[in-house]
Amino acid sequence: MPLELVTIRCLKDNYAYLLHGPAGTALIDAPEAAPILTELDARGWGLDMILLTHHHDDHIQGVPALVEATGAEVLGAEADARRLPPLDQQVAPGQALTVLGEPVEVIDVPGHTIGHVAFHFPESGMAFTADSLMAMGCGRLFEGTPEQMWRALRQLNGLPGDTLICSGHDYCATNGAFALSVDPDNADLRERLEALQESRMPCAPATLAMERATNPFLRAGHLAASLGMADAPEVEVFAQLRRMKDEF
Repeated sequence: MPLELVTIRCLKDNYAYLLHGPAGTALIDAPEAAPILTELDARGWGLDMILLTHHHDDHIQGVPALVEATGAEVLGAEADARRLPPLDQQVAPGQALTVLGEPVEVIDVPGHTIGHVAFHFPESGMAFTADSLMAMGCGRLFEGTPEQMWRALRQLNGLPGDTLICSGHDYCATNGAFALSVDPDNADLRERLEALQESRMPCAPATLAMERATNPFLRAGHLAASLGMADAPEVEVFAQLRRMKDEF
């Protein structure tokens, strides 16, 4: 049976995710402790493990209080351990990992930061991508290069289309507006934005198939001609889209 997924809004526009199954409960990223502890208490769950995607404060600052309250173990990337809270387990991309009884693929996704990782749970069909692949967008390149982020996105885009992409923020208003500005004839994008406006539900998770259809950063090849870059490599088109989004 797939693990149960709970999306928790934190801070101003962050998402944290609880995963629950017979073997216990895990958390992906810890923006703040209070709403996560409230959700755990409401469901009568403990917390066994915290998985961290990258070192930014809005993804880790809840860790000390959560560890104190629950005794959860903390897991994060070996390459970024010096910038993460104290880790009980350090992992590296490609390493065999089991969480809540399921195999987990650790994917290297630098670009937003160096040392950023994503966690793919193939049996449950979920990928926790934080600030790499995001709903209708991708993370700003604070530390990495366009080439690094493009490789990361291509790797994530190789996952099965029904994979739920669990990203780190609700940036849907700005991401959607930018996507529409560069891809105005995209009927799937318009339908997604209309559905989000009507439902007022979190914009993540969404399937990878939905991101392929509506996320301009996965559609660089489709958008090249409209950007006057028909003969350019896709990575250059991606870099131009990222620059445009930075200035949007």
